[in-house]
Amino acid sequence: MILTGPEITAAAHDGRLRITPFAADQVNPNSYNVRLGPTLITYTSMVLDAHRPNPTREITLGPDGQVLQPDELSLGHTLEEVGSDTFVPLLFGRSSVGRLGLSVEITAPIGDIGFHGQWTLMLNPIRPLRVYPGMKIGQIMLFVATGAIDLYRGKYQAATGPQPSAYWRHIARLRAVTS
Repeated sequence: MILTGPEITAAAHDGRLRITPFAADQVNPNSYNVRLGPTLITYTSMVLDAHRPNPTREITLGPDGQVLQPDELSLGHTLEEVGSDTFVPLLFGRSSVGRLGLSVEITAPIGDIGFHGQWTLMLNPIRPLRVYPGMKIGQIMLFVATGAIDLYRGKYQAATGPQPSAYWRHIARLRAVTS
């Protein structure tokens, strides 16, 4: 079951859902709008390596925004911190930014129960596109979980700002176990 707008509002007020800051005008019939935070990061290497940390460059968005380029992955973040120990969150791009050719969440729209923090957004336009801090960029839908809940305790917990891939930590742990 998906939460309706009124239920999202009720859950935000009674603590089953945390959205900070919460704004009633961002509640939709069955989702909550999230806005683009003020920081982007891009990878600076031409070849990325899943087994090692990859260098990044940070960009602070000003009032004039930033032009995103095709074939360059920019990692942004939600202005809002969103999380729940009760519901399963899924984040999707808003159709209005999709109609501008911007993919907001390329491969990882599902959040884990128990994650609380700002969400990293994988931004990839099909043509140059200027984005602005605070623009409505995505929407989070919340689903009721069935069964026992095992809360998220992973590497991105309490994230603030965009988070580059930490996949290499997983590889390092596997190497340590097999050594």
